[in-house]
Amino acid sequence: MSIYRKQRWKPFMVLFILPAAAIYLIFLLLPIVDSLRLSFYSGSGFIPKEFVGLDNYVKLFTQFPFKQRLWNAFRNNIEFFLIVTVVQNVFGFFIAFLVTRKILGNHFFRKISFLPTTLSVLVVGFLFKLILNPSWGIFNKMLFAIGLSGIIQPWLGIPATALPALAVVVSWQFMGESVLFYTAGIDAISDEILEAARIDGANPFQELRHIIVPAIMPIIGIVTILIFIGDFTQFDIVYAMATTQANPAFATDLFGSLFYRATFSTPVRGGWGMGMGAAVSSIMFILVFSAVMIWLYFFKMKGETDE
Repeated sequence: MSIYRKQRWKPFMVLFILPAAAIYLIFLLLPIVDSLRLSFYSGSGFIPKEFVGLDNYVKLFTQFPFKQRLWNAFRNNIEFFLIVTVVQNVFGFFIAFLVTRKILGNHFFRKISFLPTTLSVLVVGFLFKLILNPSWGIFNKMLFAIGLSGIIQPWLGIPATALPALAVVVSWQFMGESVLFYTAGIDAISDEILEAARIDGANPFQELRHIIVPAIMPIIGIVTILIFIGDFTQFDIVYAMATTQANPAFATDLFGSLFYRATFSTPVRGGWGMGMGAAVSSIMFILVFSAVMIWLYFFKMKGETDE
């Protein structure tokens, strides 16, 4: 009887999947494939027609200024990813740990922790650009008020601090996602296990180290993957806080902003043409796809080893 039902409902299952599959194909897979195709072409306009083979990729990896801009964006993306990963994971996990404890206001803070994530990146970037303004921004005024005037500086105007500032802003906005995942992971841990550990004399730190962290390691991997994908396709925050020119002096240039500038800007403003822009996006896709596959394989192997 169960086999009959499975065969009978299989066509209907396909019909339910088709709309989502069609949207996925039209708006994700086809643009990726077409971008890969355009990366082998050169010429003016939005549809380059001169087939040049791998010439665009050769330029990106060997010629000035393409090579310099590409490697600069890659280094910035790595730094950006590391900062966001540390800040978002550490603080997100700490907040999740607190809101899952029986303390005053834990349910309230659990609810509002996701609020910044619902805001537009452009809105958040604009607000923090005002907050970090060197002349009348509230951040420098707060530093002055608490006696830290010696470290006041134009945070978005110095290459050494501009990119970390953007990374901290992104971490703050999407902290709610980490809190959501980690809270769900901690809530899924059996109360009997935690209670047994407390009866055996485990203090909160030992409970955290030996029970909670090992139990949510797969969730840490998932959150890190999501951060990696988001950071290596990030464009909005650079646009909102550092313009498409990735000021100052390309110090905040990421793959997303490089792709936008190369593809849609005029040659005077750093445009390289649709073909070169497609090559940048193809490299970005290959890098993200390869890194995610390696990360998933690593966690799969680790899971099989633990079993």
